[in-house]
Parts: sequence; structure tokens; C-alpha cells
Amino acid sequence: MTVAEKQREIKALDNKVKALEKELALDKNLAEIKKIMWAKINQSITDQWQSIQAIYEQIELIGLAQFENQRARAALGVMPEQANKMINFLNNHTKEELAAMQIMSRTDTILTAKKLLTLRGFVQTLEIKCQEMQKDIDNFKLKLAALQSRGLPSLLTSAGRLLTREQYTTRVNNYVTNQITASSSSPAETTPPSGQTLYDKLENLFYIEHEINHLFEITPNFYKYTEADETLIKIQYISCLLRIGGRQCWRFCPGNFNLFAPFSSFRF
Repeated sequence: MTVAEKQREIKALDNKVKALEKELALDKNLAEIKKIMWAKINQSITDQWQSIQAIYEQIELIGLAQFENQRARAALGVMPEQANKMINFLNNHTKEELAAMQIMSRTDTILTAKKLLTLRGFVQTLEIKCQEMQKDIDNFKLKLAALQSRGLPSLLTSAGRLLTREQYTTRVNNYVTNQITASSSSPAETTPPSGQTLYDKLENLFYIEHEINHLFEITPNFYKYTEADETLIKIQYISCLLRIGGRQCWRFCPGNFNLFAPFSSFRF
């Protein structure tokens, strides 16, 4: 036997030993188990995708609501307190006295003042409804962070938007493929793995599989969302009527109609 032939034989034996070591380390079996577990995890996420979407719709609404609330509060300032004083003033002066101050209609002016008070009430109501939604969102984020720390791929794009269901399935499949490839290319163990070693390799998947099924204690719905969105629309509507914030809202009140005009020249 030539030297080259011996080298080829040694190399073949070396490859066979490595293959036997991999079989001994149960790499193939572990890869199959991981694929099965990730398939179950992916199905569990699919089953709860509508609930996940509900959470992220609430997150988006809260961002818009906070912006509108801050704008309305800044514009309102002390006007609600002035409105209460104005209502009291108007109800204690005659028609002639009001006409001398260029206030032609007591009732219309009082209605305008009450819109300010109504707006303040809606702002306070929206804050409470957003706080209620935020509790559900915070609970979800805590659980999701724990799952991601164990290896669950992120649900979001680089821009912070929720992926589509199809996009997330692709992300999970790519992640699993990369994980299995990385495991197969790592140095093989020289001794058969113990039960504890096998469990340690799969522990995170056991955790994810269990916890993903308990991601929501109560299935999210759109009742809180709808109530908050309805209140937000009312705030936008009244703000438009009163011309608060200096932005004309043609959707609710086209033209130059301005209910807030009676307040423009009034002083206490």
C-alpha cells in the first residue's frame, strides 16, 4: 500500500469516527426534536396572532391618543375654569347688558363654554382608557421579553412595526435552520450525552412552548380600543368646532364657522 493510499484510508476512517461521534451525540435526533418543537411553537403563535395584532393596534392608538391629549390640554389651558365663570356671568346679566358687550346670544355662548368643559372631560376619560389598555400592553411585553430572552425571534421589523403572519413564519423558519446548522457545525462531544445534557439543550424550547400558550390570561378584544377611539374622535370633533390648536378640520366643520368667536373679546 502506497503512502497516498494509507493517507486516504486514514482520512476515511477519521470521517467515519466523526460520523459515529455525531450519532453518539444524538445530533440528528436533537435536530428533529427541535424542528418538531418549533413547528408546535409556530402553530401556537398562529393561533394567537389575532390577539397579538390587537395589542399592537392598541399600542398605535395610545401613541395617537397621547399626542391629541397633549395638544388639547395645552390648548385648553385655564379656559375650562374661565368657562365656568363665564356661564355664571351670563346667567346673571340681562340680554341688554350682554348685547352691550357684543354677546348676541346667551344660550349659544353658554353652549360654547360647555363644549370646553365637555372637551376637558373627554381628555380625562381618554387618559383613563389609555391607562387601562397600557396595563394589558405592559403585561404582554413582559411575557414577550422573557420569551425572546430564551430564543423566540422578535415579532417586529427594524422600524418597530408588527410583522405580517407570513413574514414572521419565514423569520422563525430561517432562525430554526440557522440554529440547527450552527449546532451541526460545532465540535462533537466525545462521550454520549446524559439526560441532563439533553434536557439543557432543549430547556429553552420547553419553556417557550409552554409559555407561548399562556401569553394572554384574557384574550384581547377591541372593546377598550373602540371606546378609546370613540373618545379620541369626540376630542378631535370638539377641538375642531372650537378651533383649538389652530388647525381647521374640514372633516367635521367645513368653511369658516367658528363657535369660539364669542370668547375672543370677553374679559372677566
